[in-house]
Amino acid sequence: QVQLVESGGGLVQAGGSLRLSCAASERTFSNYVMVWFRQAPGKEREFVAAISRDGTNTRYADSVKGRFTISRDNAKNMVYLQMSSLRPEDTAVYYCAADNSLVFNTIGIYSRTMYPYWGQGTQVTVSS
Repeated sequence: QVQLVESGGGLVQAGGSLRLSCAASERTFSNYVMVWFRQAPGKEREFVAAISRDGTNTRYADSVKGRFTISRDNAKNMVYLQMSSLRPEDTAVYYCAADNSLVFNTIGIYSRTMYPYWGQGTQVTVSS
């Protein structure tokens, strides 16, 4: 069972940047599809970005496309979310999640119910 720990959140002004990190405990980290979700107060948890097992394929929510970049380092068991041109509406708790059975190029990767492993979340606050 993989354990996930996010870090890197904080307070930033609109237009600024942050880099989130997610450390995974699993030796077979490269077997896992990795994703970032976020949840703003009073809203449902929503998909942000996903990356395939080997890091060659990515998917983004339309709201972050062109501003956020997901990446991974399988040698270090890490996944990252580089966030640029941040907006107040990006304010949320950001979670990384993992699954080792998903087929990446399917609609399932966008659904939070498909991921059994979650981190505790890291708060990102963007001030206007």
